[in-house]
Parts: sequence; C-alpha cells; structure tokens
Amino acid sequence: MHSKSFDHYVPVTAQPIKIVVLGPFAVGKTTFVSTVSEIQPMHTEERMTHAGQLIDNLDDLRGKTTTTVAMDFGRLTLSQNIVLYLFGAPGQPRFRSMVRSLMEGALGGLVLLDTRRIAESFDAIDQLEDAALPYTVAVNTFDSAPCYREEDLRDSLDIPAHRPLVTLDARHLSSAKQGLISLVNHILDRSRMEHAR
Repeated sequence: MHSKSFDHYVPVTAQPIKIVVLGPFAVGKTTFVSTVSEIQPMHTEERMTHAGQLIDNLDDLRGKTTTTVAMDFGRLTLSQNIVLYLFGAPGQPRFRSMVRSLMEGALGGLVLLDTRRIAESFDAIDQLEDAALPYTVAVNTFDSAPCYREEDLRDSLDIPAHRPLVTLDARHLSSAKQGLISLVNHILDRSRMEHAR
C-alpha cells in the first residue's frame, strides 16, 4: 500500500473533483476512505455511547464500537488531470442534514452497500437522486455476506442499466479504487452527454 503523508502534492494541471461516499451505518465508509487516500486521512470517529446504541440499529453489528460523527476526508490523485477529494458521510438517519451539507459542490457520489442490509442503502441512493448527482453503487464484500446476481441487486435497488454497479473490498486499494474509477467514468460520460446537447 502507498504511504500516507502530508507531502504528496497535487499536480498543477489537476482538476479537483469532490466525491461523497455514502451508505448506511457500519458499511465501511471510513475503511474505504482510509484505504484509498494518498494522504493521512482525517476521521471524526468517536466511541459509541449507550445513548447512541439506543438510537442506532446495531443488529448484526455487535462488534462495532466507534462511529463517524461528522465526516471522513481523504484525497486520491487518479491522473495528472484528475484529483479526487473524498468526503465520507455518517450513515445514521439523524445526520441526514449534515450529509446534505457535505453533498454541496460534489460532482458525484459512491454508495457503499452491504448485502446483509440492502434496504438500509435506499436512503443514500434517494439523497443522490434528489440532488441529481451521478453515482455508482458499490457492493462492499463482507465475509459473512450473501452474494447476489447483478440483475437481482439492480431489481432490489431499482437501479437502471446505465447506473454503474460494482463489487469491491474496501480494505484493499486495488479493489477499492475500482469503485472510484467507475464513478469518475460515469461523471465524465454524463458531462459529455450534457455538452453534446
């Protein structure tokens, strides 16, 4: 894996692209941002309190001890021309207004999905649809999670054929980057179509 440092400079020619990473509580957003960021990522992880445990759905997540309370931030240079600024959003419904603020100025979103809790990703998808932002849905693989055919996932999530749907492992750089590459290609394709009109 690449080193995380503060002395990795952005190319002068680079176009900055703000990306939001969305998904339900405990889907792997903090892990994803940590894995792909070329700089030391910023996290706002805090220990879960008893009060939070009464509000948040912890079914099948008994080992979860921390949660993001504001955002995660990282950066990834894809090429001399494209630098991604990644904002990982908290997944609990009580932070919905904060997520809307994080989405301001974003050019696209990556929705992480856990197949053990598919319905919990609906809210993130709805927020991106409401904001009319291009997005990619990425199935984050967990050891105990069931595998579904792509067409079944698209049907369950009501994802049209033109919307990218990928599978990745947020713990591994080469795999995690594929979600961002898919999203950037989707953003560029949409931009080309809009300019062609």
